[in-house]
Amino acid sequence: MRKIIHIDMDAFYASVEQRDDPSLAGRPVAVGGGGPRGVVAAASYEARAFGVRSAMPGFKARRLCPELIFVRARFEAYKEASRQIRAIFHSYADLVEPLSLDEAFLDVTEPKQGGPLATDIAKAIKAEIRATTGLTASAGVSFNKFLAKIASALRKPDGLSVIRPDQAAGFIDALPIERFFGIGPATARRMHAQGILTGADLRRRSEAELVRSFGRSGAFYHRMVRGEDGREVRPDRPSKSIGAERTFESNVAAVPAMLERLRPIAIKVAERMATGASFGRTVTLKIKHHDFTINTRQTTRPWPVQDATELLDVADWLLRHPAPPARAVRLLGLSVSNFARAPGGQLTLGLEPPAGRR
Repeated sequence: MRKIIHIDMDAFYASVEQRDDPSLAGRPVAVGGGGPRGVVAAASYEARAFGVRSAMPGFKARRLCPELIFVRARFEAYKEASRQIRAIFHSYADLVEPLSLDEAFLDVTEPKQGGPLATDIAKAIKAEIRATTGLTASAGVSFNKFLAKIASALRKPDGLSVIRPDQAAGFIDALPIERFFGIGPATARRMHAQGILTGADLRRRSEAELVRSFGRSGAFYHRMVRGEDGREVRPDRPSKSIGAERTFESNVAAVPAMLERLRPIAIKVAERMATGASFGRTVTLKIKHHDFTINTRQTTRPWPVQDATELLDVADWLLRHPAPPARAVRLLGLSVSNFARAPGGQLTLGLEPPAGRR
């Protein structure tokens, strides 16, 4: 049986800003832009108390929290902190799978240091991260990736949660369906409509029923609700493409509304590009219509796309060429491929920043 730890940094970008500028400590902070095209890339816990969330338009965040302080995204600072954190991970485990700059899975079945207990290793990693970077992390410990990831979110910030094999069934049964990894808001609504509110409700459905209702994902849900997750922790490996997509709670018909839905997707793809220092020249827009038919539109540029704003501009062009989608859309996705080295300059998220703080 594996021993898996999931480490997730607490409000990572905003915490780096508060660490580097003590005047921001204890105050509501948003990384990103507060202007008409601005987007919140990350929010401090003080800002989250007002309802401010990542991918929220900056103007909406400011309405929720008039005292919100917007700061310019400093991606090089986040990458440097991430480099220090990953060095700590690798001092404890050979098998480290980064998911982004601020989270990773570690397989400590055969640890390099820290003793035989995964819980003790997680405590040691958290303490070393704090001592080295001045930042806090939350950790989840379990026997598979699915449960470890859920556990890391249970006691944020600066938390540590353990789900042991004998606790797994009861824990999963009581878990609200929205907390399941891989079940987004749209799928959760469909499950609610079918009377599936908790893990126990989900477990009562056969695999055939779930596949009929949710396609191939149904088989994944059938395994996860039983605590069956054989996925290995896989160290870094080169990707041929980087992308993200989102299914909407209701179909979208107007191009401006589609662009608004694409904004958080572009941010996620830009973050993944920067995490892997992989910038693509080819951008692909995926469109799934209300009748589940799919088409894609693609363009290749002479230079790589470097940030979210640039990616969103390309997505805007693809949406309108050769013509806007004629039917309602239930899913949009963006991906980049054909990787090339980005021209010089500092990496950013491409979010509209204020001129200084506002």
